[in-house]
Amino acid sequence: MDFTECYGDTVSSVAAAARSGCWKRVKRLIRRGFSVDCRDNRGWNALHEAAAAGSLQCVQEILSAVGAAGSPRGCRSYVNSLTHEGESACYLAAERGHLAVVRILLKAHANINQQTNDLSCPLYAAVNGGHKEVVELLVSKGAEVNGTHTASCWTCLHQAVYKGHREIVHMLVNVSNLEALDDHGISPLFVAAQYGQQECLEILVNAGANVSTQAADLATPLLIASQEGHQACVDFLLDHGADPNIACSHDWPQLPIHAAAEFGHIGVLRRLIAATDRACDRGDGMVSPLYMAVLRHQSKSVEMLLREGYSPDAQDCTHTLDIRSPLSFALGRTSNKPYSESVRLLVAAGASLHEEDWIYALATDKTDLLQLILEHRWISRPETLTRKCSDHHGKTILKPQELRELICVALNQVHFAACWLPLLLKAGLEPSLLLQVKMLEQADSDVLNYLLEFVNWSTLSPPLRHILDRRRAEKTWQPCPHFDSIICLSHICRLQIRLLLGPDPLMRTNVVQQLPVPSPLHSFLQFKDIPEISYKHSLS
Repeated sequence: MDFTECYGDTVSSVAAAARSGCWKRVKRLIRRGFSVDCRDNRGWNALHEAAAAGSLQCVQEILSAVGAAGSPRGCRSYVNSLTHEGESACYLAAERGHLAVVRILLKAHANINQQTNDLSCPLYAAVNGGHKEVVELLVSKGAEVNGTHTASCWTCLHQAVYKGHREIVHMLVNVSNLEALDDHGISPLFVAAQYGQQECLEILVNAGANVSTQAADLATPLLIASQEGHQACVDFLLDHGADPNIACSHDWPQLPIHAAAEFGHIGVLRRLIAATDRACDRGDGMVSPLYMAVLRHQSKSVEMLLREGYSPDAQDCTHTLDIRSPLSFALGRTSNKPYSESVRLLVAAGASLHEEDWIYALATDKTDLLQLILEHRWISRPETLTRKCSDHHGKTILKPQELRELICVALNQVHFAACWLPLLLKAGLEPSLLLQVKMLEQADSDVLNYLLEFVNWSTLSPPLRHILDRRRAEKTWQPCPHFDSIICLSHICRLQIRLLLGPDPLMRTNVVQQLPVPSPLHSFLQFKDIPEISYKHSLS
């Protein structure tokens, strides 16, 4: 090798002429004795420059000079010399689509399958660039079509599909392994579904590729197309036999419908709702797609699933995802807002309320969530706790268990009673349910007075009366002045009316307006004469 023209930051005279395509200058320099094998700091020589520039005449001049100067073995070695990146002249020409140059280099015995440092090769480079004629030439000359390249172990077919080079894909499906897998077990068809390459997908399917192939993590083409929102690919896969009920995860039975719901692809979700087995809605060991919609705050997905009949309660996924219900999940994911749109939709759809859900509503000085719940729930009378009730006045009636858990949480959140007590009582909650030791011992004075206004305070049980007497003595309770007087007949009458009608219809319907009593009594019968109480922040 001649080192007389080696520079750290430039190229030799012949290489510079070849780069610019000046074949006459290349010829003249060679005749004057300038070397064609001097390399720059990238390891490029004159042949690399000529091939990359697509200068057929320069390549011919360089090859002629090398052939005249040495043995055939030396000529072949020069043709296959590599840059520091492992690139041959054939690779550089194929990468740039220089068909004529590739052809002459192959005639000069260029290694058609020579790989670069990053495991590419001339065919892979031509495929990547979409150079159909070069691909066709290389394939006809015996290039390895099923070799794996790059760190991901993709084949040329993977790359052609990824790039969306339809004509090249059409060519390669006839000579390639359609089910070749990369290091994640992903086939070319999977790649087409993932990147929305519909035309390539159709070519692969028509050539016989498996539409329900699964990657190493069990994901299917239908799952990935649903996740990415490629509607046309989803439709095509379903129309050609893709199974929407194949579990696509090692962790839990994830289906394509979960991906569509999670990422809010409504059109895809609509198609999958019709195609997916409804066992995923409430089935044991399954996971409702509602959970995934809530996970990403996809209220449109939540709305569609509920409208299409998916249960707002789904199944208990405590053992699968450590989540009890969609509503509990939605409340747990609420950030700055009092409640999310998903919470509103689930409550409106009749989602069951559990103890942890009531905590979100009562353990706060914000009443937005509680008001939302009361807009869509009807509080039943105590005597109906053992009855099976479905709805009332267009609202879902609280189930016995829901009411019991409401009372339990309320008694544990007495500190916030000034916020939730008026709402619950005006919504028809029977106040006697709250006349318990914990309430009377812990409620502040205003809250306690407000509660007693809704009952006959003169008939409290001796244990409760004892608590009140003790608190009065300790000066932790300042009763209303009229609590020491004989209870008014008017108050006894409205308590009796409340008992007969029931607190729920009395407080929440127009039944009072239908009673044969003077209109000024309407507000009195609904306890509207009792002053509101205000929440006082306290560290206690």
